[in-house]
Amino acid sequence: MVGIEVVPVEKPDESINVIVGYSHFIKTVEDVYEALVTAVPGIKFGMAFCEASGPRLIRHDGTDEELVQYAIKNCENIGAGHSFIILLRNAYPINVLNTLKNVQEITRILVASANPLQVIVGETEQGRAILGVVDGFSPLGVENEAQKKERREFLRKIGYKQ
Repeated sequence: MVGIEVVPVEKPDESINVIVGYSHFIKTVEDVYEALVTAVPGIKFGMAFCEASGPRLIRHDGTDEELVQYAIKNCENIGAGHSFIILLRNAYPINVLNTLKNVQEITRILVASANPLQVIVGETEQGRAILGVVDGFSPLGVENEAQKKERREFLRKIGYKQ
């Protein structure tokens, strides 16, 4: 039998970006820490990782204690072995995703978003697994030409396009 639960990701405010993924080894926490502080000097983040064997602890680190505590709480709620969560302040996933993808232990990144997130968790007699993630809300329509122009101008305004 498999039970299914929807677990909302908790964060201190809506501006915080969240990355959820899977990794496979205890050194994940140290390697992710090094990757993040190297990618964005001065980055503020909290990270937690659910160990899947041995003492099965939630391992954690970060540069922002509030975000570390939220990461731990989210890992406690999700409880899926080898899953991790990172909460970012004053940085965006676009700044760190390629760096994280090169961390040897990371096997999958499931989501990177500031939207409200729900993690769909399956549970068996052995443990829990992330089945998927609900990122934000469903579309309400298709952009028109004015909205397309607005999107392009916004990307230039924030410096992501020339």
